[in-house]
Amino acid sequence: MTTQATARRRFSFLRTAIALQTLTIFLQAVSAGLLLTAPYGEALHSAGARVMYGASVLYVLAAVLAWKPGGGSPRPVLHASGFLVLASAQVLLGIMHVPSVHLPLGVLMFGLSVLALVRR
Repeated sequence: MTTQATARRRFSFLRTAIALQTLTIFLQAVSAGLLLTAPYGEALHSAGARVMYGASVLYVLAAVLAWKPGGGSPRPVLHASGFLVLASAQVLLGIMHVPSVHLPLGVLMFGLSVLALVRR
């Protein structure tokens, strides 16, 4: 049986992972603007994509740790896994240079990430 302190720690880790993911997506929007205006924008946006993907993987890990050992709801794991699928699609669309889908998907991902952060 978990104590309330342990449950709070897991909850805090999950919330921190979602906040980090939200921040990295926001920074991707900033670096996308730099991509259009600065010579170093492409390198910054590419590096940011890797960080954003890593934050999405961390979100899945945090959701699993909050669910499995703590006996919580599996719903955050489903949300995190779905978000990882969206992040994978986003990276592929960026590599394939399909901005007509890449940009709206990025906006959707940011909105969903903010929603997940507010709900936690």
